[in-house]
Amino acid sequence: MGLKEEILLAKEALLKGEVVAFPTETVMGLGVVFNNYQAYSLLNKIKERPEDKPYTLMLKDKSEMSKYGIIDEGTQRVIDKFIPGSLTILVPLKKGSVPSYVTHDSDVIGMRVPTNIEALELLKAVNLPLLVPSANKSGSKPAVNSKEVKEIFKNEVKNIISGEAKGEVPSTIVSLLNGEVKVVRQGPISEEEIKKVYYLK
Repeated sequence: MGLKEEILLAKEALLKGEVVAFPTETVMGLGVVFNNYQAYSLLNKIKERPEDKPYTLMLKDKSEMSKYGIIDEGTQRVIDKFIPGSLTILVPLKKGSVPSYVTHDSDVIGMRVPTNIEALELLKAVNLPLLVPSANKSGSKPAVNSKEVKEIFKNEVKNIISGEAKGEVPSTIVSLLNGEVKVVRQGPISEEEIKKVYYLK
């Protein structure tokens, strides 16, 4: 089966509230549409993930980020420089833009845009943001290819876009709240690089 057919099947599964696995440019990801609570609950169950840990919103294009987050000038420079890519930004939530369970009622949203074709084509096909954590059971190593996803999740994840993730390091997560740059999880992009762009006078 070619990528087009796999994307089509994955799109149907996502719109039915199922969990789909697919390659990203970091590790394999698990995805559900952001506005379906049953799908969100299923994702938590499959991952054995604590309920109080919010998921990142994966978007098809960086121009969508201002729909869900409040973007200041420094953040916009960071977006222009590093996104799409291995960077997840935490910014103030635009009120009412996502269901409350996505952020666990907090006023912060995490967002990223991938660079690899499988993830981007899927996001374009579904035309909705996805909640995308790495494909692993909570606390264990993420899968880096579709074969590993099958081994970890057996029949819990029925729809898998075949392929291999492009790198084994998850994205850098950076908080850009209250005019401060703070790396929450170190990935391929350093705090120093982000600060240079954010604080550009």
